[in-house]
Amino acid sequence: MLFADGWSGLPLITGAQSRAINAENPRGEKGRGGTAASSLGPSRKGSPCLEDIRPGETVTLAEIEGPGVIRHLWMTVTDRTSDADCFVLRDLVLRIFWDGEERPSVECPLGDFFCCGFGRACFVNSLPIVAAPNRGFNCYFPMPFRKGARITLENQHRNAIPAFFYQVDYTLEETPENAGYFHAQWRRQRLTEKARDYVVLDKVRGQGQYVGTYLALTTLERYWWGEGEMKFYLDGDEAFPTVCGTGTEDYFGGAWSFARQENGKTVEQTYCTPFLGYPFYSRHDGAVHNDYHNDDCPPMRGFYRWHLPDPIHFSEDIRVTLQQIGVCHRGYFERQDDVASVAYWYQLRPWTEFPPLPPKEERWPR
Repeated sequence: MLFADGWSGLPLITGAQSRAINAENPRGEKGRGGTAASSLGPSRKGSPCLEDIRPGETVTLAEIEGPGVIRHLWMTVTDRTSDADCFVLRDLVLRIFWDGEERPSVECPLGDFFCCGFGRACFVNSLPIVAAPNRGFNCYFPMPFRKGARITLENQHRNAIPAFFYQVDYTLEETPENAGYFHAQWRRQRLTEKARDYVVLDKVRGQGQYVGTYLALTTLERYWWGEGEMKFYLDGDEAFPTVCGTGTEDYFGGAWSFARQENGKTVEQTYCTPFLGYPFYSRHDGAVHNDYHNDDCPPMRGFYRWHLPDPIHFSEDIRVTLQQIGVCHRGYFERQDDVASVAYWYQLRPWTEFPPLPPKEERWPR
């Protein structure tokens, strides 16, 4: 069953064939797992990773003939190659192509795809995305395809990547005609414009459903930042959206500025739940980066919201935006911040043309 209702699909015997691709079985061949030899002998962990991915090189992680469904992605890599070159997770670009298409349906910096923005890893414990200590990146979004699937990784980092570990778990099976193709798109606006909403997703045509948002917010102004509303313009909406929330903190399931009391002080509470979370706040990260403490950086916050029980359906088109509105003692005010995001959705054909991915220097955090 492609999309099981919780665990209810597990007892159903469908005839699907399980396969897995990794560096030890790069084509996912039946009966060929773990055949590479090591110093310990044949089939003893001989090729656990891709080695020495050179700057500018694109490697193919998986190329699969369909029909089938990708069930699980697992990946891990270093987050730096030197103290000066510490944004590997924004420099590596993950792309996924469906059914022989030349344009990707997933194009995203590796870390952000797994809800770890700013070039830093954090602990994410949600239903479709898990980032387990340390940098164990997992994705459980089912990704059906009909003719084939291709997953690539481009190294835009300054240095070679010494080791990249990964596994793609999938099934070979027929997919229903109404099964949409998985998409994920990264965007960033380093300085938003006053009174102009940040665009999370635009120019998507066709039929589908929006299933998730990751937001990497760097606040550049003082006072509370989370009053902006998330808007979903559906099927011809122009001036006003069909679905509109009541604030940024509300969209991500929190309230009252995520506040809790700690030693007599009010602090922001991070959290992870199956469908929504606030896993990263830079003021809670005690690490030292490049010999500079995090207080030398603007506050950075990462959020996720999965529309799994409540997908946003569209029949013709969809556009998603987020306001930049804050509040202070004088009331609401228009803000300018640094906003990056990943939109996750499924759609039937036609494919969506993605805007050009910014160069790596424009993707780096402040």
